[in-house]
Amino acid sequence: MRLMKSCAIAFSLYSRIPMPQFQWKKEEMKYVLCFFPWIGAVIGLCVAGWAWLCRTFQIGSTAYVLIGTALPILLTGGFHVDGFMDTMDALHSYQSRERKLEILKDSHIGAFSVIMLLLYYLIYLAAFSGIQSEKALVMVGMGFVLSRCLSGIGVVTLRPAKEDGLLRSCSDSAEKKGVLAALIVQLVLCCAGMLAWSWRMGILVLAGAAGSFLYYRCRSYKEFGGITGDTAGYFLLLCEAAVVIAAALGGKC
Repeated sequence: MRLMKSCAIAFSLYSRIPMPQFQWKKEEMKYVLCFFPWIGAVIGLCVAGWAWLCRTFQIGSTAYVLIGTALPILLTGGFHVDGFMDTMDALHSYQSRERKLEILKDSHIGAFSVIMLLLYYLIYLAAFSGIQSEKALVMVGMGFVLSRCLSGIGVVTLRPAKEDGLLRSCSDSAEKKGVLAALIVQLVLCCAGMLAWSWRMGILVLAGAAGSFLYYRCRSYKEFGGITGDTAGYFLLLCEAAVVIAAALGGKC
């Protein structure tokens, strides 16, 4: 029952999928991150389902690309997009580390966040338009799981930049060894599934995801002294774009 509640809390926190309402307790919060990749699995299934509808009912390519890109935003409520925008504002401020951390907490939207978000989705749309084969589509679907496995591992292993905030509270409340073990198991299964589905495309996708994680760690440590909830959202979008681009390129090989 406790794990079921942890799962419901994870979906309530990181998605807009309706869940039963109850009082959240500390014991249940400890294992929330174990179920973070499950949200990615639901998103992947929805994107695959949309692709199937497009093929079955001969829906145009424009609708396929635009709605396929919008589905992760609709299902998460843009939760991670907000972190991406805040991080873009901070990174492009060229201020001191302390000032950048203040900008991350600022709820106002800056010009650079809008510009970079537009650029991000132009690249994502272009890459997603190349996801035509079943192999590439399944790889993208598993990519939503992969990105959340890596994000969760980052939360419990990387240095936090602040002593407060949602990420710090999630990290502190997590049963770190158990959560890390659960996330690693899910990561290994996801990676194995990708390589079994298409080893050539799988290698490209995994290399892209690993590269985005390494870049995220180095950039966050350099600019902020660690990671925050906002930078975690930034990483998730970065990783998802890397997966789609790699899958699109792999489909052409």
